[in-house]
Amino acid sequence: MIPTSARLGSDVLVHRHGDIFNPPGLTNFIGTTQIDLEPVAIRSVNFPPFGSGDAVTAGLFLNDRFWASYGVPVHIQWFPDRIVRSTEADGLRVETITTIPFHSNAVLIKIAIKNLSGTRRDVPVRLGISGYVTKAVRPWNEPTAPAEGDNIVETDNSRPAIIHKAANSSAVRIQGLADAGNASANPVQLKTVLGLEAGEEKIFWYLNVTEDTTEKAFSTFDELAANPQRVQDEVRAGWDREICDIFTPGNASYSGSMPVLETDEADILRMYHMAILGVVYFRRDNPASVYGRAYDTLMPKYWQTVTFIWDYALSGLTHALLDPGVMTRYMETWMNMDIHKHFGTEYLTGKPVGPWYSVNDFAMTSLIKDYLRWSGDLKWLGKGIKTESGEQPVSDFLVRFSENYKQFLTPAGLADYGGLNNLLECVSTYIHEVASLNAANVFNLRYTSEVLDLLGEKEKAAAHRAEAGALVGQVNKLYADGKGFWHTRFPGNKLVEVRHIYDFITILNTIPDDLTAKQKEEMTRFFVEEMQTPTWLRALSPKDADAMFSVRPDHQWNGAYPAWPAQSVTGLYRIGQHELAFQWLKGLAKTANQGPYGQAHFTEEVLKPENGGAIKASPDIPWINDWICSSNGSWTNIIIESIFGVKAGLGGITAEPRFGAFDKNAVLRGLRYQGKLYDVTRKGISKQ
Repeated sequence: MIPTSARLGSDVLVHRHGDIFNPPGLTNFIGTTQIDLEPVAIRSVNFPPFGSGDAVTAGLFLNDRFWASYGVPVHIQWFPDRIVRSTEADGLRVETITTIPFHSNAVLIKIAIKNLSGTRRDVPVRLGISGYVTKAVRPWNEPTAPAEGDNIVETDNSRPAIIHKAANSSAVRIQGLADAGNASANPVQLKTVLGLEAGEEKIFWYLNVTEDTTEKAFSTFDELAANPQRVQDEVRAGWDREICDIFTPGNASYSGSMPVLETDEADILRMYHMAILGVVYFRRDNPASVYGRAYDTLMPKYWQTVTFIWDYALSGLTHALLDPGVMTRYMETWMNMDIHKHFGTEYLTGKPVGPWYSVNDFAMTSLIKDYLRWSGDLKWLGKGIKTESGEQPVSDFLVRFSENYKQFLTPAGLADYGGLNNLLECVSTYIHEVASLNAANVFNLRYTSEVLDLLGEKEKAAAHRAEAGALVGQVNKLYADGKGFWHTRFPGNKLVEVRHIYDFITILNTIPDDLTAKQKEEMTRFFVEEMQTPTWLRALSPKDADAMFSVRPDHQWNGAYPAWPAQSVTGLYRIGQHELAFQWLKGLAKTANQGPYGQAHFTEEVLKPENGGAIKASPDIPWINDWICSSNGSWTNIIIESIFGVKAGLGGITAEPRFGAFDKNAVLRGLRYQGKLYDVTRKGISKQ
């Protein structure tokens, strides 16, 4: 059954000002916004190239008092199309619905205020307004979006509205009210007074519109203000169509589609849907993009316009099924840049961004593998990619990605993958000759040898396989025998213990068959005793000496990045730990109760769970983790490849389902493989 937006909502999340909480965001595939932890305010209103940083605007003053000062909680529920908030204070109930209309640089908020007292009241309502708007047609190569702090401010009391004009660029932001009675505007606030009988509710609207001219901004503002309820209804209907397209072969929105999961396991079904939405929510059909459709990596606060190669690759299976046309364009773009100098690209200019992420060769090889096996497009291997040194076929790049590790080889026999900013950024000992990426080099060589065989280059393929076999022996020298984790090797041949999940997941997912039974048993024991929590994961063991280095929960002891639990599950399935993995998965699935997975979630001992799920980490310093991350797509691998046991290769597709305690009647319908559709049940796979 294909869900609707109404069926994909988060739990109702209840928080008050001062809580460690990551408020949800919205997108219309052009830009994003995030609600603030209060009934009306929004922040990070950015529609590239228009930005306003992380500025907060539309803060509520209720009955002449700043709402946060009441000290009462706000109830928050996210849906793909809207965010619903409600609260009660001073005998008044406030409920708002926030949406971003399609095809516009605008935010629309429906505000309903009800008098809960037994007498008539005149209730002053004010919204505090800020601007900071700018237009920046340049690389957005800083974590937060650009902004201008010296906007020119004007008012228009005929609507009423406050106009912010950028002093140093062509940007205008209009914020105003509709259906608000005798409302007015001054340079810092929008104001109205609601006359409410006992039990009466009144509704008015807040609008936020950004354009490059005042005329365009007012045109959009007036169009939205003419019938705002119709606009919100259209947004909901539009999202229902988008969700339907995700699961419909031959749809109008994507170059592919995702299979429909039918199951009575509600938590796991929600996990699957959130995994897909956690990719779809990063789709950007922004007219300012120099290469058309893009997929961002974080939202709604950090690194807008930027696609990180690593995160994109972690969702490689989802991209290969849902939007393979965009996937090839990204891979070709990255082939044409130095992936040893940058972590990705951004779409306003197409230029590279950031320092080198050491994972890039592994990420590119993984992307090529996912695309080729699901599409069957072997002709693409011969496509010429124009570079500064001439045109080269895709297959040459694949070979290069598999051999690049040799640039970083040390006399000890493994590649040195650099320092803190090249790897996990917040684990000071996870540097130099790490086990994970050296094991990934074995994967790269073996996959490349498979492709070389297909291309008839048998001698070169055999050399790659032999090289991979020798490299396995070198990687195994980093194993902490009897302990289940791995060392990294520093210059001077110094082995340093690192109890990190990235070694666990990468080794299990790249070279599981090269591990001894003893290693598999020890690694499983290490995982259970030091890393696993009921509904999430520790990225770093709390027994590791580096636990004092940082409190960033994406890679440290107090939480984990969203792909790490997903890849832990797939890794456990690869070594036969199906029952352990599935029982844990039922707890992990509860953490999808807050919408798509965040850039990190805290473990249960750090912060109280959110309605039974590990709570999302905060975007604030020192945690600095965004509301969601595009690597959500890694969770679809669990359903398709681990539980349903699908094995998609270059030359065929099979399935060895490993349901265990999973719903025995579950079905995966419409799985697209090389142009044909398949259904999968516990009995196996069949063509439609």
